[in-house]
Amino acid sequence: MQAFDFRNKFALHRNKIIFLVVLIGLPFISDGQRFKWARQHNPNYDDRLISYGFMIGVHTTAYQVSYADEFVTSKYDTVSSIMADFSLGFSLGFLVNYRVNEFLDLRLMPKAGFYTHKLRYTYTDESTDEQFVESTHVELPLLLKYKSMRRGNVRMYMIGGITPGIELSGKNEIKSNASLDIRKSNVQLEGGIGFDFYFPLFKFSQEIRFARGIMNVLGNDPSVYSDPIKRLNTNTISVYFVFQ
Repeated sequence: MQAFDFRNKFALHRNKIIFLVVLIGLPFISDGQRFKWARQHNPNYDDRLISYGFMIGVHTTAYQVSYADEFVTSKYDTVSSIMADFSLGFSLGFLVNYRVNEFLDLRLMPKAGFYTHKLRYTYTDESTDEQFVESTHVELPLLLKYKSMRRGNVRMYMIGGITPGIELSGKNEIKSNASLDIRKSNVQLEGGIGFDFYFPLFKFSQEIRFARGIMNVLGNDPSVYSDPIKRLNTNTISVYFVFQ
């Protein structure tokens, strides 16, 4: 029997993640060096006490599966493994940014997130079955943004906080009468890095964020899909494009 390990999943996608971070960072690093001593666009932009904007995000997400004791019983001895695959999605939202001081902001980013989760059940006879869970969540990230000194028209930052969310709508796409019961709410811890890029009329930011669900999103309704599982936690990697 195989157990799902998020560290193994991360290792498989590590090169892609590193490539993505470098790809995001290179334009800003090069522009920061190029315009280090150049005239700044909107030099007093970050002095605003409150600023507003909107964001577009793309993400890849998967469950982390913890097996229940029932998984090793004779009732489920034909189940070889339950694996979670990463699936793409996107989110849309807006932001309210409050300036705490020169290097610290408090940021509220209400958004709608569109998610697809997939569980793949493999059996000892080498057959497979799948559960697809599609959902739309209304999420309310509350984040702290710690900024570096501004260099020309580029500024690097770190961001992190907590994101509660509730399902607005959802459905299970299944191949039998049984279904996988998923809770309507979730809470995630988030952390990431990004770059602010200053233009004459607006500020554009790109950031990559990692989110870990701290709630067990597996519901209480019993089924042949739910019983072998003890916990389901969400793991998400997101790239956001923010306009202010």
